[in-house]
Amino acid sequence: MNHLAVVLLTTALVVVLALLVSATTGVLARLDGTTYPTALARAGAAFAAVLALAAAITGVLVQVFS
Repeated sequence: MNHLAVVLLTTALVVVLALLVSATTGVLARLDGTTYPTALARAGAAFAAVLALAAAITGVLVQVFS
């Protein structure tokens, strides 16, 4: 399989996972009684955290397999 296709599919999967996590975080924050701006801030923080975690894992895997 083409390496570019694997990278693009993996990137798309990580972004979709980050969107799902952030949406879930926003809904749970809203159900907890927070305001909409606070729920959006928590959702944005969760989105950024998932992307940062994916970048950290990628960095570790690159070092291990190189």
